[in-house]
Amino acid sequence: MHPLLGTIPTPWGGLPIYTYGVLVATGVLLGLWYARRYAPQAGIDPERVWNLGIYMVLVGLVGAKAWLVIVEAGHYSRHPRDIFTLSTLQSGGTFYGGLIGAAIVAVLYAYFQRLRFLALADCYAAGLPLGHAIGRLGCFGAGCCYGKPTWLPWGVTFTNPLAAQLVGTPLNTPLHPTQLYESAAEFINFLILIFLAKKQRFTGEIFATYMLLYGAERGLIEFVRGDPDRTLFLRGRFSLMQVVSLILILLGAWMWRRGTKRPETLREHDAAAARQSAE
Repeated sequence: MHPLLGTIPTPWGGLPIYTYGVLVATGVLLGLWYARRYAPQAGIDPERVWNLGIYMVLVGLVGAKAWLVIVEAGHYSRHPRDIFTLSTLQSGGTFYGGLIGAAIVAVLYAYFQRLRFLALADCYAAGLPLGHAIGRLGCFGAGCCYGKPTWLPWGVTFTNPLAAQLVGTPLNTPLHPTQLYESAAEFINFLILIFLAKKQRFTGEIFATYMLLYGAERGLIEFVRGDPDRTLFLRGRFSLMQVVSLILILLGAWMWRRGTKRPETLREHDAAAARQSAE
C-alpha cells in the first residue's frame, strides 16, 4: 500500500508524512467532533467534553505505547534502548492500552469536575468507533495490524518494502485484510450507536452498547490477526485482546441489565439535560 504519503522539505531534510498518522489524527478529530455534538443531549457542557477529549488523546497515546512495551516485555527487557527508538515512538501502540489510559483520565476528570461518568462516557461512545474506523484505514495504508495468510479471493498482498521495514509486514503473501474488517465493523458500530442515541432509554446505554459491539467484533477478528505484537496463550489459540474483549462484553451486558431494570436513570438523564440547558 502507501505507508508514506510524501515528505515536506525542511532545512534539515525531508519531513516524512505517514499515512497512518494522518488518518489516525483525522479519526481522532472527527470522533471528538461527534462527542462534542452529542454533549448537550447528555446534559454536559460541550467545551468540557472537548477539553477532556484532548486530555484523553494525549494520555491515550502514552497508554498505547506503554501497553505495547508491557506485552513485548521480553524483547524490551533484553533491549531497553529500543523503547526510545524512532520506530517505537512512531508506532501507534495498542488500542486497548490507549483505551485504558483514556478511561482513567475520564474517571478522574468526572470526579473532580463533579460530572456523572456514565453520561460522560455516552458522549464519547459513538465517536470512538468513528475515529477507530478511520484509524484502521491508516493501519491498512501502513501495512500494520495485518492478518494471517489466506487464499480467499479478497486476500490482500502487500508489496511495499517500506511496510516491511517499518512494521514487519509480510510481502508478496495474500493476507486477511483485518484492518478493513475492523474498519467496516467499526463504521457499522457507529451507525448503530447514533441510531440508538435517538431512542436512548437510560444513562450509560450508548457506552454499554459500545462495549458489547466492540468486544464481540475485536474478539472475532483476533482469530485471523497475524501480526506478532499481541500476547498469545495456549500456543496461539487465543490472545490477551480476546480476554479483554470478553471482559468488555460481560461488563456491557451487566450495564444493560442494570440500566433496563432502573427506568429512573432515564429521568435522571433528562433532568440533568434540562439543568444544563437552563445554565
